Amino acid sequence: MNGALKAAWGLTLFVIVVGAVLWATTGRAAFAVFIVLGVLTGVGAWITGRTAPAATPAPRSTSPTEESS
Repeated sequence: MNGALKAAWGLTLFVIVVGAVLWATTGRAAFAVFIVLGVLTGVGAWITGRTAPAATPAPRSTSPTEESS
């Protein structure tokens, strides 16, 4: 996990916690937007943070014309 991905996860957690705390303390449902944005940030970090599977090389064919003398 690189630094940018760690920062994205930290931002995700921060936004979700702040949204939940502000929603609980003020009672205003508008802070649910923070929770939604935090979840979307987490989904984006998960999608972009995955690595592509390693490509497997194609098997080499050994035809008679490719043989060396």
